Amino acid sequence: MTTGRDSNRWFRRYPAPAAPRRRLVVLPHAGGAGSFFHAWGRAFDAGTEVLVATYPGRQERLAEPCIDRMEVLADEVTAALLPFADVPLTLFGHSMGASLAYEVALRLEARHAVRPAAVHVSSRKPPHRLAPRPLHLQGDEALIAELRRLGGTDSALLDDPDLREIVLPAVRGDFTIVGTYGPRSAVPLGCPVHAWIGDADPSTSVAEMEAWRDVAPRGFELRVLPGGHFYLVEQHEALVRGIAEQLDPVG
Repeated sequence: MTTGRDSNRWFRRYPAPAAPRRRLVVLPHAGGAGSFFHAWGRAFDAGTEVLVATYPGRQERLAEPCIDRMEVLADEVTAALLPFADVPLTLFGHSMGASLAYEVALRLEARHAVRPAAVHVSSRKPPHRLAPRPLHLQGDEALIAELRRLGGTDSALLDDPDLREIVLPAVRGDFTIVGTYGPRSAVPLGCPVHAWIGDADPSTSVAEMEAWRDVAPRGFELRVLPGGHFYLVEQHEALVRGIAEQLDPVG
């Protein structure tokens, strides 16, 4: 049984100044950590509490074993979110986090009768368009090359052998999730879906992001911003502003 203490372990919380009227749940990419989204913590209005997921095996959870299966990670994140579901939840997931946001949203509604206000997916093909890519079965250099190709990872972490040794277990665990997830049925979500993509993303095309429409009978919108797989760094203000415009309205 997940306790409040367990839930707090799963998220970096950026509390609203007063009692929150809604929460934005941010789910990082493969190899990503909560600190990547630190600037999001105070980027929204006074009624919005931001929760940034902290996966096991990195930063403050470095000593914990990594999770390498989507089903397990989605189950854990879903359980950890339940104490925060007293107000509307909006999910945002980037890359691997987009697949996770989809799976968590399905679980919240099907198992707990909690329907998210919306799901935002970024830089990741929808579940029925994914193709297995067993990069996790290759050596460390292949993983590092992929991180360099996509960008978004501090080069110091990749250049320093000691730092690489610390971060690579989490990277390999996440790439195992990515490499073993999908394709699977296009199960529709019970909330609107907002898709985001950089126009020069080397791993996902605009047309592939458009296919998220297949799981979004309650409404779909696609926005294309300048940039690559980590467009959200250079386009931080535009992305945050766009998400803020779509947050569940409160009275």
